[in-house]
Amino acid sequence: MQCTKCGRDAPAESVFCSFCGTQLVGPTFAIEESNFTPQSLKSTVEGRGAAPREEELWAGTYSPKAMMGTMLAAAIITLVGLVVAMIGGPLAWMAFVVGALVLWGGIGLLVWYRRLTVRYRLTTFRFFHDSGLLTRVGNRIEVIDIDDVMVYQGLIERMFGVGTISIQSSDTSHPELSLPGIENAKAVADLIDGTRRAERHRRGMFMENV
Repeated sequence: MQCTKCGRDAPAESVFCSFCGTQLVGPTFAIEESNFTPQSLKSTVEGRGAAPREEELWAGTYSPKAMMGTMLAAAIITLVGLVVAMIGGPLAWMAFVVGALVLWGGIGLLVWYRRLTVRYRLTTFRFFHDSGLLTRVGNRIEVIDIDDVMVYQGLIERMFGVGTISIQSSDTSHPELSLPGIENAKAVADLIDGTRRAERHRRGMFMENV
């Protein structure tokens, strides 16, 4: 190459002219494009504290298993009524049939109504509780605001794995939320509590990164 100032010849590897000292080439920087991918950029951003997407962890409604105690009592009443009807006459049989239809029909309608009127949903950030049939009321609680999760189960409920979950939170509109008829109640309560602790840990890490 030739010096742009004095015109003297210089070796190709030279950075400065050996005669006048003029800089021949500027500094170079090698960029490895293969290392720069959208995935690497996403990992870098999330590593700096970016919030992950909200994902659904669990969804459920009122379980018919929560009515097993009532159904057991209804079965005993039905058997007693059957014995009385066998001893009595035609009027006793008619009363037994009507009474059994009213009893079991009422239980079936109650289960149907509860399943239609309550919906539960847990995401990585929030807990949703929707209730009502004609008029729908939706409650939203940030999982980070949940303070305690408790499970209540009777003897028959423990046998069938259902129960009532009580959520206590710092939410001003619904500080305490009762969720009856939850199937696998203990597992769901553990999931809610684990999500709460994970979100609090993530928020703490996020604040440190910011």
